[in-house]
Amino acid sequence: MNILYLDCSAGIAGDMTVAALIDLGAPLQMVSDGLKTLSLPPASFAIGTERTSRGGIAATRFDVSFHEHHHHRYYPDIVALIDASNLAAPVKERSQRIFRRLAEAEALVHGVPLEQVHFHEVGAIDSIVDIVGTAICLDALDVVELYASALPYGRGWVETAHGRLPIPAPATAELMRGLQVADDPLPGEWVTPTGAAIVASLATATGKAPAMRITAVGHGAGSRDCPERPNLLRAVLGEATTTDDEIMVVETHLDDMNPEVLGFVMERLFAEGALDVAFSPLQMKKNRPGTKLTVITPRKGLDRLGRLILTETTAIGLRYYPVERMTLARANEERATSLGTVRVKVITGLDGSNRIAPEFDECRRLAAEAGLPLQEVYRIIERETAGSPKS
Repeated sequence: MNILYLDCSAGIAGDMTVAALIDLGAPLQMVSDGLKTLSLPPASFAIGTERTSRGGIAATRFDVSFHEHHHHRYYPDIVALIDASNLAAPVKERSQRIFRRLAEAEALVHGVPLEQVHFHEVGAIDSIVDIVGTAICLDALDVVELYASALPYGRGWVETAHGRLPIPAPATAELMRGLQVADDPLPGEWVTPTGAAIVASLATATGKAPAMRITAVGHGAGSRDCPERPNLLRAVLGEATTTDDEIMVVETHLDDMNPEVLGFVMERLFAEGALDVAFSPLQMKKNRPGTKLTVITPRKGLDRLGRLILTETTAIGLRYYPVERMTLARANEERATSLGTVRVKVITGLDGSNRIAPEFDECRRLAAEAGLPLQEVYRIIERETAGSPKS
């Protein structure tokens, strides 16, 4: 299982994250191809990388250049933009999760409903590129879990569309809630809202590095070349050295809720980082049929998912408890078949053998394109991918 650790000692921004992941080995062409599926003006921007150095350390710099003026966007516009794209499902999910966390912070800071959040820097194309580009790179590197160091708090003032504000900017400070931060003697803004949103929405935990066998190290350069320290984001890719971990189980019983809403609740929970969501039928007091909602989440997501359940369902209380789990190593890969390229999950058993499980969304897409029954598509993929190499 691939693990990514972001060393944010010198800060983190969206462009630094993409640069560090490309430095790790994520293909720039894959980022470019993915961004082309967004409904953005084709000639409005261009992306590229260059080799540079910060403090004598070689690094990659990710650059977005613009060819025309861009209008501000509202949060629903960005959601629709990503939904309408042809990005892979995991890329869409991660991108949506980052933008939603960002929008929630902006809504809280400015006291407006989520749908009325008017992005300025965040809504610009460069931030869309940075966030979606990050999700594409994570998918390309088969990253299953992400961890980050403590974030430098920063000090001083920053000029924004809302005027001169203290560092960290209000939205950044809100995004830092629940994360580990560290005092920083250097003045300046070292963590941008986009960088904070990436960590807040994707990191399983912040603080010390996880136990892993390091396989690659990448460096993403920031735009400033600071004499006091290298302005770099270090990304460390590794393989988990253990598959045992502790998670939280959250449960509640529902007996007075419209069942049509349950599907929406499940989608929201997965979008906010739940590891699994299940509904079980119950026979409750007064012989009323009910539903047991069970959510599995990393400990970090307990408060966020608990609040979501209490907001989106009729539950008036929750119970939660820690459990330990044992999991098999797994990785997402692309395999070539007679029906086209398909994403599969490769699961490694305790004896070292591999089992291939096709992704449902991919099989459904291929079934629609080929006009074949879904079960037949499963059989074709399972037969043709057994023992086949990655494409």
